[in-house]
Amino acid sequence: MSPSKTTVRVDGRELVLSNLDKNMYPEFTKGEVIDYYARVAPVLIPHLRDRPATRIRWPDGVDGQKFFEKNAPSHTPDWVRTVNVPTPGSSSGRDSLDFVVVDDLPTLVWCANLAALELHVPQWRVGPRGGIRSPDLMVFDLDPGAPATIVEACGVARLLRDLLAGDGLESYPKTSGKKGLHLYVPIDESERTSEYAKKVAERLAADHPGLVVSRMEKRLRRGKVFVDWSQNNPAKTTVAPYSLRAAEGPSVSAPVAWDELEDCDDAAALRFSPEEALDRIDDLGDLLEPLLREHGQSLP
Repeated sequence: MSPSKTTVRVDGRELVLSNLDKNMYPEFTKGEVIDYYARVAPVLIPHLRDRPATRIRWPDGVDGQKFFEKNAPSHTPDWVRTVNVPTPGSSSGRDSLDFVVVDDLPTLVWCANLAALELHVPQWRVGPRGGIRSPDLMVFDLDPGAPATIVEACGVARLLRDLLAGDGLESYPKTSGKKGLHLYVPIDESERTSEYAKKVAERLAADHPGLVVSRMEKRLRRGKVFVDWSQNNPAKTTVAPYSLRAAEGPSVSAPVAWDELEDCDDAAALRFSPEEALDRIDDLGDLLEPLLREHGQSLP
């Protein structure tokens, strides 16, 4: 075997890992990427389970080219779970694709070894016998337009939390891992998430026109926070909790507590490295664990 390859056993599965010393980020190697994903797996995998994963791969690291991978590659091991999902109108030109579902640690390590730095999933799950279920999550992506930063996004997150609470809905925040925030609302399965989320974003923009924008045009976003409701479209995905993000240095899309958003006055305070994210899990547990429960929250 090539010196650049290493055979390991992960929960009974044999995997060949390659180029572990290759930098995926400046001064952060593929071996460190795999190590992070293996250590974060106990809290990450429950948020990936039963959700078809879009993997964004950087074979030559974050300074190289990336590509989105939805279909399972031809060399996918037979023990990796895949689900066939309809993809009408996709750029692939195919009516359906075989998505990887990251249900276990060997699959997660296999993805990381393929330089899948980012893992993105939809707001719906597949059923035990296949088929797409209705969304059980609703998400808002709060994206600040310069010179606004995540500090302004924190203020908008609090306003959005209060608006949702007025409709009887509890919400849970995480960082995007880049410059913004994501706000999740666990719900009873519903086909109305996109419709409702759009109306909420429009209400917030109407109430706070100097701070919030709900329309897509980038020219409208300068100095404001775009409340992107569109990721509730069943064809779209959001980066998973605890996924790495591709940036100048490794960062994590990390759950945060509301009191951290109340006290936010420094954008750097809400940027978490892999090690910091793991330390937070040790101290705080999974702050998004409520997303995994049956909530009984219904859209009004």
